[in-house]
Amino acid sequence: MSGGGTASGSTMPGAPPPRPIPLKDRSSIIFVEKGQLDVIDGAFVLVDTNGIRMHIPVGGLAAIMLEPGVRTSHAAVSLAARAGTLLVWVGEAGVRVYAAGQPGGARSDRLLWQCRLAMDEAARLRIVRKMFEIRFGEAAPEKRSVDQLRGIEGARVRTLYDGFARQFGVTWTRRNYNPDNWDISDVPNRALSAATACLYGLTEAAVLAAGYAPAVGFLHTGKPLSFVYDIADLFKFETVVPEAFRIAGQQAKGKLTGPVDREVRLACRDAFRRTNLLGRLIPAIEEVLLAGDLPPPEDPDYAVDPAFEDPSPSGDAGHRS
Repeated sequence: MSGGGTASGSTMPGAPPPRPIPLKDRSSIIFVEKGQLDVIDGAFVLVDTNGIRMHIPVGGLAAIMLEPGVRTSHAAVSLAARAGTLLVWVGEAGVRVYAAGQPGGARSDRLLWQCRLAMDEAARLRIVRKMFEIRFGEAAPEKRSVDQLRGIEGARVRTLYDGFARQFGVTWTRRNYNPDNWDISDVPNRALSAATACLYGLTEAAVLAAGYAPAVGFLHTGKPLSFVYDIADLFKFETVVPEAFRIAGQQAKGKLTGPVDREVRLACRDAFRRTNLLGRLIPAIEEVLLAGDLPPPEDPDYAVDPAFEDPSPSGDAGHRS
């Protein structure tokens, strides 16, 4: 199927690609499956096996989660990148993340600042303490290392899980899942996995839109999405965790009308809208990093300025124009 571009790929027919709009003004995420994503007459569409088209407002979404059975054209990926919309390739029910396409270009000044903060032990501790304060609504205990704060956080998280399980009448033992075999997990754990996948996709889109690196974390380290986990945890127990336990409780009582993962996604979408999460993510990223109390590094004297100035972006700092 044609992607809608010319042989040289220099132009696209139809309406011009949308310029990126700020993340706070977008809808959150959608999941698509069993079809081909393409660009037809300048519009982003999903074409199913019967040839039925469904238009997707790509410029108004933070992320599109692509489930098994989706084929994507070059033109579709290109348009999503120009619109600043993150494409995330996930497994069935969204519980595995295989790959993600960066919606823009991370800014070197912000990347260098983020790395400088992560490599300075004192700054890193200040940031972890700030994340603790935002997450739990109180100052972190004094004279504690990052590892000690991680342990305190883990104990509180287990208590929160137990509390939600009692509130919604869910049988709960512990957070337990196998990334290689999600089906062996119980319903509450599968619901939590589906819920956090939604939150991580949205948070990664925010991290990239703000111009930072998902892998350079502070509390979490050593993973491709370490910083995504750091920021997502600030909102997890306000947004997706209660919804996951609520849906699991409904399933246990036989009150669920659809599959668990689908109901969780719909509940998370509503929670994102209700809490204005898209409007809060990037300010939270900035607040956390500013707590490190280190200035961004300056360019060295021998640095060469760009030959051509880029136009001012219409979206967020990390979006390409």
